[in-house]
Amino acid sequence: MSWLALLLVGWAVTDLAFSVRPMRVVPECLGAGVAVLLALLGGLTEPRDLVALLVVVAAVLAWGQSVTRGFAAGGRASLPLIVLGGSLVVALAAAGAAGHAGGPLQDWLDASPVALLHGLDADRFLLLLGAFGVQMSTGNVVVRLVLAATGTMSPARHAMPGDPETRLKGGRLLGPMERIFILGLGLAGHVTAASIVIAAKGLLRFPELQSSREQAQVHQLTEYFLVGSFISWMVALGSLVLLA
Repeated sequence: MSWLALLLVGWAVTDLAFSVRPMRVVPECLGAGVAVLLALLGGLTEPRDLVALLVVVAAVLAWGQSVTRGFAAGGRASLPLIVLGGSLVVALAAAGAAGHAGGPLQDWLDASPVALLHGLDADRFLLLLGAFGVQMSTGNVVVRLVLAATGTMSPARHAMPGDPETRLKGGRLLGPMERIFILGLGLAGHVTAASIVIAAKGLLRFPELQSSREQAQVHQLTEYFLVGSFISWMVALGSLVLLA
């Protein structure tokens, strides 16, 4: 699973970098660079690993470019989703052929004074790093892409007064927190507690969903909330399945 882990890390770093400082090309190059660095630290230098690393770099660069174009005026939000889905299918199909990470990264984990990291398998560490990184920013990007692709949200009106995201405040912060809680509780074996987080979000948002005086706006906000929430939960639950 080391190749899949590097892919997830590359995407996560790309989206985190773009959220901190939106720039062209730089975020995806940074994401690809971090993936390469972790591969070298993990001792993934066999010929097949190097070939896979080139594919990972290409997938990270393609993700960054397609997301930028997908959110541009007149862009196709479905394009980056195709890149995402296709890359995941290939990575999962080739997971059995991936080399096992070790090298300096494994030495560092074995010597780590942190109890959670000490002796942790390098492959598992990379997968955890990628999975939790995806919850922080890539999950938000995926949610926005699906909302745009389904016509629930218009990328051209993002952050404008008529945008549902503007009326339902805090979603860009609550989403990552919610996904991290769900993934963390799931890994700890407390799936029931994770469902409480999901229920709490619905109770939190219900007054806002009913606050509009126009019925059409209520339907729009409800659709936005339901579609966005289900996609966000799928990101967290999908990551949990990969780590199970």
